[in-house]
Amino acid sequence: MGKISNLVTAAMITLAMSSGSAMADSWRMTSKMPADSPEGKVFQKFADLTEKYTDGNLTIEVYPNEQLGKEDAVLEQLQMGIINIYAEGFGYMKKWAPELVWTAAPFMFDDFDHWARFMDSDLVKSWFAKVEDAAGVAPLGSPTRVLRGPFRVIVSNTPVNGLKDIDRLKLRMHPNKLAIASWEHLGAEVITLPWTEVYQSIQKDIVQAVNSPIALVQSMRFNEVAPYIGRTDEYWQSIGFMMNVDAYEALDEATKAGLLKAYNEAGDYSRDIMNEVAQQSIDDMVASGATYVELDTAPFVQSMKSFYAEMASTGELPDGFIDAVEAARSE
Repeated sequence: MGKISNLVTAAMITLAMSSGSAMADSWRMTSKMPADSPEGKVFQKFADLTEKYTDGNLTIEVYPNEQLGKEDAVLEQLQMGIINIYAEGFGYMKKWAPELVWTAAPFMFDDFDHWARFMDSDLVKSWFAKVEDAAGVAPLGSPTRVLRGPFRVIVSNTPVNGLKDIDRLKLRMHPNKLAIASWEHLGAEVITLPWTEVYQSIQKDIVQAVNSPIALVQSMRFNEVAPYIGRTDEYWQSIGFMMNVDAYEALDEATKAGLLKAYNEAGDYSRDIMNEVAQQSIDDMVASGATYVELDTAPFVQSMKSFYAEMASTGELPDGFIDAVEAARSE
């Protein structure tokens, strides 16, 4: 009798689960960021709004701090549909479309709006289409909707007030060919170092400066050893909500609409929280003795034109890249 009872109970549980899945769907979303970070709060806001705007037909479970694996494992799970959304920079999609690294070309764009128009160009759409064809992965909504950063700065132990101060500046860089070549072209002495070694390396004058999103300067305590902070807008960043296309297409139209509404409102929230946190961080660091300036980036952009022209002449730029950038600039 006990065995029969257990079988009946198991059958009821199975029935309840299957009937529940017919009425509602649950997605897994993962990121590298802690849940209490500004970005982590944006992701949870998105999850909460999704449940609200889909009337509970779609729920999203957020897994912060790389709980579901590192980059390669997550991208594989995303492609397989085990993970439904990976919230990170679009550069991570270079696995399927190497051209996407150029969405963060240093000093190529006049301002955020110029970059956003470029990101909405037919050229970039074709790169995303290449990813979708190869991996079944695509951005959810407008690719620039959720802000990251919200802007980039150079943090140094010697004043940097313009392009002339970059000359022979010992600048820490991550091992990225484009970034290294760009800053060498601008005059810096580039030294590659791990992110976690930056503080000590500036303290020992192994390097004099580092590029960073403004949101990370205070948390990494860089301002303690490099009190000169200059806004550069080196390149613009957004957080891509990279999604499994099959999972998205399986949703009914009302649920898709609710999901996109949640995404757009989370984007608005990201702008509010990122800018608020950035300003508070700047105020705190200045109060503690740091100097903050907004650099004139026009000379940087002008200097980089010859760099990109040379790359175009040698065939190192994607076809149509310069034309797409210029078309976005003139709108």
